Amino acid sequence: MTRIAIDPVTRVEGHGKITLHQDENQQITQARLHIAEFRGFEKFIQGRPYWEVPVLVQRLCGICPVSHHLAAAKATDKLLGIDQISPTAEKMRKLMHFGQILQSHALHFFHLSSPDLLFGFDDDVRHRNIIGVINDHPELAKQGVLLRKYGQEVIRLTAGKRIHGTGAIPGGMNKNLSIEDRNQLLQDIDQMIEWGVAAVGLFKRIFYDHQEYHQAFATIHSNMLSLVQADGALELYDGGLRARNMDNELIFDHADNDGYLELINEHVENWSYMKFPFIKSLGVEQGWYRVGPLARVNNCDYIDTELAEKERQEFMALSDGKPVQYTLGFHWARLIELLHCAESIKVLLHDPDLQGEDLVSKGELQPSGIGIIEAPRGTLFHHYEIDEQGLIQRANLIVSTTNNNHAMNESIRSVADNYLSGQEITEPLLNQLEVAVRAYDPCLSCATHALGQMPLEVTLFDAQGQLVDQKFKSTEHGV
Repeated sequence: MTRIAIDPVTRVEGHGKITLHQDENQQITQARLHIAEFRGFEKFIQGRPYWEVPVLVQRLCGICPVSHHLAAAKATDKLLGIDQISPTAEKMRKLMHFGQILQSHALHFFHLSSPDLLFGFDDDVRHRNIIGVINDHPELAKQGVLLRKYGQEVIRLTAGKRIHGTGAIPGGMNKNLSIEDRNQLLQDIDQMIEWGVAAVGLFKRIFYDHQEYHQAFATIHSNMLSLVQADGALELYDGGLRARNMDNELIFDHADNDGYLELINEHVENWSYMKFPFIKSLGVEQGWYRVGPLARVNNCDYIDTELAEKERQEFMALSDGKPVQYTLGFHWARLIELLHCAESIKVLLHDPDLQGEDLVSKGELQPSGIGIIEAPRGTLFHHYEIDEQGLIQRANLIVSTTNNNHAMNESIRSVADNYLSGQEITEPLLNQLEVAVRAYDPCLSCATHALGQMPLEVTLFDAQGQLVDQKFKSTEHGV
C-alpha cells in the first residue's frame, strides 16, 4: 500500500491536505480531504457580551469576514427580539454583502481558478498560476484585480474598513452612505457590470470548447441547499431555506430559519476537524448536500436582475429540468452571481434609503438568536445563546465550506477513481484533485470547528522509502 499526500492543497484559503491510498496495482483505494487546523471560535466567544460578536467572529477569516459579520449581526438582531431592522440599515447591509460576494468571486475565479481553466490542468506548474495569467492575459488579470478592488471599496464605504469592518451592529448599522461616497461608487459600476458579462462569456467559451470533459470531471449527484426569496428568487442576504434533491423534488421549502436544527444535523469523522452536515430527514448516507453558487442558481426560480437572469436561463438549459450537477459548473454559477451582484449594487446606489438617518432599532434581550446568510461559498449559520447579562453561553456555527465537506470528498473520490486509479501518479494528475476542491472555493480556515476528533498519525519510512511502521491514535482507536 502506498500513501500519497497533497499537503497543502494550494490556491485555497486555509490549510488542508488530500491523501490517497494506492495498492500494489496502482488502484486508488481511498481518497480523502483532511482539514488539519483547528480554530475553536465557538469556544473563544463564550462569556463575551453579545454586542461584541459581529466584530469578533470576523477573525475567522480575512477572505470572507463580511459574511460572518452580517450573519452574526442578524443573529444579534434576534437576540434583541428584532425581526425587521430599518430600511436604511437593511439596504446598507445588503450593499456591503453584494460588495463582499463580488470581490470574493472575482478573487477566486481570476486569481485562484483561472490558471487551470485557461492553461489546462496539466500545464507546467511554474506557469499555471496568477503570474502566468498576468503574463499571457494581462487585460483579463487587470479586470480581475479591479473587480475585486471595487468590491473592497464597497465594503470600506459601508463597513468602515475593507477587512474586519464594524458597520453592522446589533439592531442595524452605525453609518449610512453619503452622497459623495455614493457618487464615487457610481462612477465605475457600469464598467464592473460590463466586465461581469465578459467573465461569464469567458467561462462559457472554455466550457463549450471542452464540454464533455467539463460535464464529467469531478461530477457527483447531490441534494442542493440555499436561501430563496418568498417568491423563489435568488437571495443572498435573507430568505427561507430550500432544499432540492437530484431529481428536482423539493425536500423542504421556505423553512423557518429558527428551526434549522430540526432540518440539519452534523456528524464527525476521526480524520478531519471539519464536521459533516446532513439533512436529518434523509439521514447521514443520503442527506448530504451542496451549497454555494451551484446550489443557489439551481435552487432559485429566477434572478431579479436582467443580465444575470438571462445567463441563468442558459445555464439551466444544460440540465433538462433537473439541477445542474457538474462540479466545474460552480465556476459558471459563481460568475453569474458576480454579475448579479454588480447589477444589484447599481440598483441600490440609486436608492435614497441609503442616505436615511434611521439606523438602529431597539429591542429587549431574548435567550437565543439565529442568523443565516448566503456567504460567497454557501449557506452560513450563526446561532448564539445568552444569559440574563447578555453574555454568550453557547455558540454554534455551520459554515459554508463545512456544508460542502461531504461533497468535496465525493468529488475528489470521483477524480481519483476516473483519472488516477491504475496510473503512475504525477504532479499534473494530483493537480486534478486540487482542481476539484478549488471548484468549491473552500475557505478551510472558517470550517475547522469540531473539537477532539483529529487523529495523530506517525509514519516511518526507511532510507529506500519503504514503509517500516505506522502508528495511529484517535478518539476511537488506541495506538
